[in-house]
Amino acid sequence: MKKNIFITGISTDVGKTLAAAIVVEALEADYWKPIQAGDVSYGDKDRVQALISNSSSKFFPNTYALKTPMSPHAAAEIDQVTIQVNKITAPETNQTLVIEGAGGLLVPINNTQTIADIIPQDALVVVVSKHYLGSINHTLMTLELLKQKGVKTALIYSGDEHPTTESIVAKMTNVPVIGRINQEAEINKQVVKKYATLFKSNLEDELN
Repeated sequence: MKKNIFITGISTDVGKTLAAAIVVEALEADYWKPIQAGDVSYGDKDRVQALISNSSSKFFPNTYALKTPMSPHAAAEIDQVTIQVNKITAPETNQTLVIEGAGGLLVPINNTQTIADIIPQDALVVVVSKHYLGSINHTLMTLELLKQKGVKTALIYSGDEHPTTESIVAKMTNVPVIGRINQEAEINKQVVKKYATLFKSNLEDELN
């Protein structure tokens, strides 16, 4: 069974952190967000931790906690630091580790590298896709880049179903779908637990 799951999105604000919480809960996995840009006092690690019901998951500190809500390379420049990939080392754990990226795959983290460069080669990469004008292009480009990297991928859809979009993505990529997170009136532990139960079997299948 694979030990790392990397959560990325086709864009910003597609539901990546909620998806991460669901995957953590489904597998009682540990969680790590290497780069947090903005919201350092209550970041994505805190949001995920607040949505988890199990007592097994551990939450590891960010490698880089940047003060400004911008692309990591720009936020790091403001903080007068340089993000170095060789310092982004996954914490040691015997559990499955859910790693949450920042934005999409080609978000710069310094002058030469992007979020794609911090994905462990052995990870299952879960792409969160949400429907909007242009999302087919963003989804296909994301999946193509991951294919070129040679990593195993799966999809989680966020928001309302869009059959024609999902059909063409399936035909052109053959990437498995873990499930869909519907638009919910409220996000809380009960909602996360519901989706965790729904997604658990599919996640375990993809990890084997």
